[in-house]
Amino acid sequence: MYKKGIVWLYLFLVAALADMALIVHSESQYRIFSKPLLMAFLLGYFLQSTSLIRGSLLRKSVSAALFFSLAGDVLLLFPNLFLYGLGAFFMTHICYIIAFKLTQNHLFNPLKVNFIKMFLYNLPVYILAAFVYFLIHKQLNELKIPVVMYLLVLVMMLTLARERFGRTNAASFWQLFLGAFLFFISDGLLALDRFFEPIPDGDVLIMGTYTLAQLLIIMGIRSHLISPR
Repeated sequence: MYKKGIVWLYLFLVAALADMALIVHSESQYRIFSKPLLMAFLLGYFLQSTSLIRGSLLRKSVSAALFFSLAGDVLLLFPNLFLYGLGAFFMTHICYIIAFKLTQNHLFNPLKVNFIKMFLYNLPVYILAAFVYFLIHKQLNELKIPVVMYLLVLVMMLTLARERFGRTNAASFWQLFLGAFLFFISDGLLALDRFFEPIPDGDVLIMGTYTLAQLLIIMGIRSHLISPR
Protein backbone atom coordinates (compact mmCIF):
# COMPACT_ATOMS: atom_id res chain seq x y z
CA MET A 1 0.00 0.00 0.00
CA TYR A 2 2.93 2.29 0.62
CA LYS A 3 3.75 2.71 -3.07
CA LYS A 4 0.26 4.01 -3.67
CA GLY A 5 -0.20 7.71 -4.13
CA ILE A 6 3.13 8.42 -5.83
CA VAL A 7 1.28 10.74 -8.23
CA TRP A 8 0.37 12.91 -5.25
CA LEU A 9 4.07 13.31 -4.44
CA TYR A 10 4.82 14.43 -7.99
CA LEU A 11 2.00 16.96 -7.75
CA PHE A 12 3.41 18.12 -4.41
CA LEU A 13 6.83 18.62 -6.03
CA VAL A 14 5.33 20.60 -8.93
CA ALA A 15 3.35 22.80 -6.52
CA ALA A 16 6.47 23.39 -4.39
CA LEU A 17 8.53 24.42 -7.43
CA ALA A 18 5.73 26.68 -8.67
CA ASP A 19 5.39 28.34 -5.29
CA MET A 20 9.14 28.92 -5.01
CA ALA A 21 9.22 30.35 -8.55
CA LEU A 22 6.48 32.84 -7.65
CA ILE A 23 8.47 33.90 -4.58
CA VAL A 24 11.70 34.33 -6.55
CA HIS A 25 9.96 36.38 -9.26
CA SER A 26 8.09 38.51 -6.68
CA GLU A 27 4.69 37.36 -7.91
CA SER A 28 3.33 36.76 -4.42
CA GLN A 29 -0.20 37.73 -5.41
CA TYR A 30 -0.50 34.45 -7.32
CA ARG A 31 0.60 32.29 -4.39
CA ILE A 32 -3.02 32.06 -3.29
CA PHE A 33 -3.23 29.40 -6.05
CA SER A 34 0.07 27.56 -5.44
CA LYS A 35 0.59 27.61 -1.69
CA PRO A 36 -2.65 25.82 -0.63
CA LEU A 37 -1.85 23.00 -3.07
CA LEU A 38 1.25 21.99 -1.10
CA MET A 39 -0.52 20.51 1.90
CA ALA A 40 -3.55 19.47 -0.17
CA PHE A 41 -1.37 17.20 -2.32
CA LEU A 42 0.62 15.94 0.68
CA LEU A 43 -2.64 15.14 2.46
CA GLY A 44 -3.83 13.28 -0.65
CA TYR A 45 -0.64 11.21 -0.61
CA PHE A 46 -0.93 10.43 3.08
CA LEU A 47 -4.58 9.41 2.89
CA GLN A 48 -4.10 7.16 -0.13
CA SER A 49 -0.94 5.49 1.21
CA THR A 50 -2.47 4.76 4.63
CA SER A 51 -5.82 3.35 3.56
CA LEU A 52 -5.19 0.18 5.59
CA ILE A 53 -5.23 2.13 8.87
CA ARG A 54 -8.41 4.01 8.02
CA GLY A 55 -10.18 5.17 11.18
CA SER A 56 -7.07 5.01 13.38
CA LEU A 57 -6.13 7.87 15.71
CA LEU A 58 -2.75 8.17 13.99
CA ARG A 59 -4.34 8.69 10.57
CA LYS A 60 -6.80 11.21 12.00
CA SER A 61 -4.13 13.20 13.87
CA VAL A 62 -1.75 13.44 10.88
CA SER A 63 -4.60 14.33 8.54
CA ALA A 64 -5.71 17.05 10.96
CA ALA A 65 -2.12 18.36 11.15
CA LEU A 66 -1.96 18.70 7.38
CA PHE A 67 -5.42 20.29 7.24
CA PHE A 68 -4.46 22.90 9.85
CA SER A 69 -1.19 23.47 7.97
CA LEU A 70 -3.15 24.15 4.80
CA ALA A 71 -5.36 26.62 6.67
CA GLY A 72 -2.29 28.28 8.20
CA ASP A 73 -0.59 28.56 4.82
CA VAL A 74 -3.57 30.43 3.41
CA LEU A 75 -4.03 32.67 6.45
CA LEU A 76 -0.36 33.70 6.51
CA LEU A 77 -0.68 35.02 2.97
CA PHE A 78 -2.60 37.92 4.52
CA PRO A 79 -0.56 39.94 7.06
CA ASN A 80 -3.65 41.05 8.96
CA LEU A 81 -4.56 37.39 9.60
CA PHE A 82 -1.19 36.48 11.13
CA LEU A 83 -2.66 35.63 14.54
CA TYR A 84 -5.17 33.24 12.98
CA GLY A 85 -2.39 31.62 10.97
CA LEU A 86 -0.40 31.24 14.17
CA GLY A 87 -3.38 29.54 15.77
CA ALA A 88 -3.74 27.13 12.85
CA PHE A 89 -0.11 26.09 13.09
CA PHE A 90 -0.44 25.79 16.87
CA MET A 91 -3.07 23.12 16.21
CA THR A 92 -0.76 21.54 13.61
CA HIS A 93 1.89 20.99 16.26
CA ILE A 94 -0.64 19.61 18.75
CA CYS A 95 -1.73 17.06 16.17
CA TYR A 96 1.87 16.16 15.32
CA ILE A 97 2.68 15.73 19.02
CA ILE A 98 -0.11 13.13 19.23
CA ALA A 99 1.18 11.42 16.09
CA PHE A 100 4.77 11.35 17.38
CA LYS A 101 3.64 9.64 20.58
CA LEU A 102 1.64 7.10 18.60
CA THR A 103 4.66 6.18 16.44
CA GLN A 104 6.79 5.02 19.34
CA ASN A 105 7.16 1.39 20.37
CA HIS A 106 7.57 1.99 24.11
CA LEU A 107 4.82 3.06 26.46
CA PHE A 108 5.46 6.21 28.47
CA ASN A 109 6.08 5.53 32.16
CA PRO A 110 6.67 8.74 34.17
CA LEU A 111 8.18 6.69 37.03
CA LYS A 112 11.06 5.58 34.80
CA VAL A 113 11.84 8.95 33.21
CA ASN A 114 15.24 10.47 33.96
CA PHE A 115 14.18 14.12 33.87
CA ILE A 116 17.72 15.47 34.32
CA LYS A 117 18.98 13.42 31.37
CA MET A 118 15.96 14.49 29.31
CA PHE A 119 16.57 18.14 30.16
CA LEU A 120 20.22 17.92 29.10
CA TYR A 121 19.32 16.22 25.83
CA ASN A 122 16.78 18.93 25.07
CA LEU A 123 18.89 21.84 26.34
CA PRO A 124 20.13 22.92 22.86
CA VAL A 125 16.51 23.26 21.72
CA TYR A 126 15.60 25.28 24.82
CA ILE A 127 18.57 27.59 24.28
CA LEU A 128 17.77 28.13 20.61
CA ALA A 129 14.12 28.89 21.33
CA ALA A 130 15.08 31.26 24.15
CA PHE A 131 17.55 33.03 21.85
CA VAL A 132 14.87 33.57 19.18
CA TYR A 133 12.48 34.91 21.81
CA PHE A 134 15.18 37.23 23.18
CA LEU A 135 15.65 38.75 19.73
CA ILE A 136 11.97 39.29 18.96
CA HIS A 137 10.26 39.93 22.32
CA LYS A 138 10.47 43.75 22.18
CA GLN A 139 8.55 43.83 18.90
CA LEU A 140 5.77 41.40 19.86
CA ASN A 141 3.53 43.85 21.76
CA GLU A 142 0.03 42.30 22.03
CA LEU A 143 1.27 39.12 20.32
CA LYS A 144 3.64 38.27 23.17
CA ILE A 145 1.42 35.68 24.90
CA PRO A 146 0.32 33.90 21.67
CA VAL A 147 3.93 33.75 20.43
CA VAL A 148 5.20 32.40 23.77
CA MET A 149 2.51 29.69 23.71
CA TYR A 150 3.42 28.86 20.12
CA LEU A 151 7.13 28.60 20.98
CA LEU A 152 6.33 26.23 23.84
CA VAL A 153 4.31 23.86 21.67
CA LEU A 154 6.94 24.08 18.90
CA VAL A 155 9.67 23.10 21.38
CA MET A 156 7.50 20.23 22.65
CA MET A 157 6.97 18.99 19.10
CA LEU A 158 10.71 18.92 18.41
CA THR A 159 11.66 17.33 21.73
CA LEU A 160 9.06 14.58 21.24
CA ALA A 161 10.53 13.92 17.80
CA ARG A 162 13.93 13.47 19.48
CA GLU A 163 12.36 11.22 22.11
CA ARG A 164 11.57 8.65 19.40
CA PHE A 165 15.25 7.68 19.17
CA GLY A 166 15.52 3.93 19.72
CA ARG A 167 11.74 3.59 19.76
CA THR A 168 11.24 3.14 16.03
CA ASN A 169 13.40 2.18 13.07
CA ALA A 170 16.34 4.40 12.15
CA ALA A 171 14.83 5.67 8.88
CA SER A 172 11.62 6.74 10.60
CA PHE A 173 13.47 8.46 13.43
CA TRP A 174 15.84 10.47 11.28
CA GLN A 175 13.26 11.47 8.67
CA LEU A 176 10.80 12.65 11.28
CA PHE A 177 13.40 14.28 13.52
CA LEU A 178 14.98 16.20 10.64
CA GLY A 179 11.51 17.23 9.51
CA ALA A 180 10.61 18.50 12.99
CA PHE A 181 13.95 20.32 13.22
CA LEU A 182 13.43 22.01 9.85
CA PHE A 183 9.91 23.00 10.94
CA PHE A 184 11.51 24.60 14.01
CA ILE A 185 14.07 26.40 11.82
CA SER A 186 11.40 27.60 9.39
CA ASP A 187 9.27 29.04 12.18
CA GLY A 188 12.34 30.63 13.76
CA LEU A 189 13.26 32.30 10.47
CA LEU A 190 9.68 33.51 10.06
CA ALA A 191 9.72 35.03 13.55
CA LEU A 192 13.05 36.76 12.97
CA ASP A 193 12.01 38.01 9.54
CA ARG A 194 8.74 39.45 10.85
CA PHE A 195 9.67 40.71 14.31
CA PHE A 196 13.43 41.31 14.33
CA GLU A 197 14.99 42.16 10.97
CA PRO A 198 14.10 41.23 7.37
CA ILE A 199 16.18 38.27 6.18
CA PRO A 200 17.63 38.41 2.64
CA ASP A 201 15.69 35.87 0.57
CA GLY A 202 13.76 35.13 3.74
CA ASP A 203 10.63 33.87 1.98
CA VAL A 204 12.66 31.35 -0.01
CA LEU A 205 14.43 30.05 3.09
CA ILE A 206 11.22 29.90 5.14
CA MET A 207 9.19 28.07 2.50
CA GLY A 208 12.07 25.82 1.49
CA THR A 209 12.66 24.55 5.02
CA TYR A 210 8.92 24.35 5.71
CA THR A 211 8.10 22.35 2.58
CA LEU A 212 10.92 19.88 3.18
CA ALA A 213 9.97 19.65 6.86
CA GLN A 214 6.41 18.60 6.12
CA LEU A 215 7.50 16.05 3.54
CA LEU A 216 10.09 14.49 5.88
CA ILE A 217 7.60 14.24 8.75
CA ILE A 218 5.09 12.39 6.56
CA MET A 219 7.79 10.11 5.17
CA GLY A 220 9.01 9.41 8.70
CA ILE A 221 5.53 8.34 9.78
CA ARG A 222 5.25 6.24 6.63
CA SER A 223 8.59 4.52 7.43
CA HIS A 224 7.33 3.66 10.92
CA LEU A 225 4.21 2.03 9.48
CA ILE A 226 6.28 -0.03 7.06
CA SER A 227 8.67 -1.29 9.75
CA PRO A 228 8.10 -0.23 13.39
CA ARG A 229 11.55 -1.59 14.32
